[in-house]
Amino acid sequence: MKIKKNIALSDTGFVFNPSTGDSFSVNPIGLEILRKLKDNEPHEKIKKHLLDSYSTDADSVEKDFYDFTKMLEQLQLTEADAK
Repeated sequence: MKIKKNIALSDTGFVFNPSTGDSFSVNPIGLEILRKLKDNEPHEKIKKHLLDSYSTDADSVEKDFYDFTKMLEQLQLTEADAK
Protein backbone atom coordinates (compact mmCIF):
# COMPACT_ATOMS: atom_id res chain seq x y z
CA MET A 1 0.00 0.00 0.00
CA LYS A 2 1.17 3.49 -0.79
CA ILE A 3 -0.22 7.00 -0.63
CA LYS A 4 -1.72 8.27 -3.87
CA LYS A 5 0.60 10.63 -5.73
CA ASN A 6 -1.96 13.45 -5.87
CA ILE A 7 -2.43 13.62 -2.08
CA ALA A 8 -1.11 16.92 -0.73
CA LEU A 9 0.60 17.09 2.66
CA SER A 10 1.44 20.34 4.43
CA ASP A 11 4.10 20.84 7.08
CA THR A 12 1.35 21.46 9.64
CA GLY A 13 -0.38 18.10 9.12
CA PHE A 14 -3.06 19.21 6.68
CA VAL A 15 -3.90 16.44 4.18
CA PHE A 16 -5.87 17.16 1.01
CA ASN A 17 -7.31 14.63 -1.43
CA PRO A 18 -8.06 16.50 -4.69
CA SER A 19 -9.92 13.50 -6.11
CA THR A 20 -12.64 13.74 -3.47
CA GLY A 21 -12.18 17.29 -2.19
CA ASP A 22 -11.78 15.92 1.34
CA SER A 23 -9.27 17.34 3.78
CA PHE A 24 -7.96 15.97 7.05
CA SER A 25 -5.56 16.88 9.82
CA VAL A 26 -3.02 14.52 11.32
CA ASN A 27 -0.71 14.87 14.28
CA PRO A 28 3.09 15.03 13.82
CA ILE A 29 3.52 11.25 14.04
CA GLY A 30 0.72 10.69 11.52
CA LEU A 31 2.38 13.19 9.18
CA GLU A 32 5.71 11.41 9.61
CA ILE A 33 4.09 8.08 8.68
CA LEU A 34 2.29 9.61 5.69
CA ARG A 35 5.51 11.12 4.35
CA LYS A 36 7.33 7.81 4.69
CA LEU A 37 4.50 5.97 2.95
CA LYS A 38 4.45 8.57 0.19
CA ASP A 39 8.21 7.99 -0.26
CA ASN A 40 7.43 4.25 -0.64
CA GLU A 41 9.32 3.32 2.50
CA PRO A 42 8.62 -0.32 3.48
CA HIS A 43 6.13 -0.78 6.32
CA GLU A 44 8.61 -2.74 8.44
CA LYS A 45 11.17 0.06 8.17
CA ILE A 46 8.55 2.64 9.21
CA LYS A 47 7.50 0.54 12.21
CA LYS A 48 11.15 0.08 13.27
CA HIS A 49 11.68 3.83 13.03
CA LEU A 50 8.63 4.46 15.23
CA LEU A 51 9.78 1.88 17.77
CA ASP A 52 13.28 3.39 17.88
CA SER A 53 12.10 7.02 17.98
CA TYR A 54 9.26 6.92 20.50
CA SER A 55 8.71 5.53 23.95
CA THR A 56 6.49 2.60 23.01
CA ASP A 57 6.51 -1.16 22.53
CA ALA A 58 6.40 -3.36 19.43
CA ASP A 59 2.81 -4.53 20.00
CA SER A 60 1.52 -0.95 20.26
CA VAL A 61 3.41 0.11 17.14
CA GLU A 62 2.04 -2.86 15.21
CA LYS A 63 -1.57 -2.23 16.28
CA ASP A 64 -1.47 1.54 15.85
CA PHE A 65 0.26 1.32 12.46
CA TYR A 66 -2.32 -1.22 11.27
CA ASP A 67 -5.21 0.97 12.51
CA PHE A 68 -3.73 4.09 10.89
CA THR A 69 -3.14 2.45 7.51
CA LYS A 70 -6.64 0.94 7.49
CA MET A 71 -8.05 4.40 8.18
CA LEU A 72 -6.02 5.78 5.26
CA GLU A 73 -7.54 3.11 3.00
CA GLN A 74 -11.07 3.94 4.17
CA LEU A 75 -10.44 7.63 3.46
CA GLN A 76 -9.33 6.73 -0.10
CA LEU A 77 -5.83 8.11 0.39
CA THR A 78 -4.05 4.93 -0.73
CA GLU A 79 -3.56 2.80 -3.77
CA ALA A 80 -2.58 -0.85 -4.00
CA ASP A 81 1.05 -1.72 -4.58
CA ALA A 82 1.84 -2.84 -8.10
CA LYS A 83 2.61 -6.54 -8.08
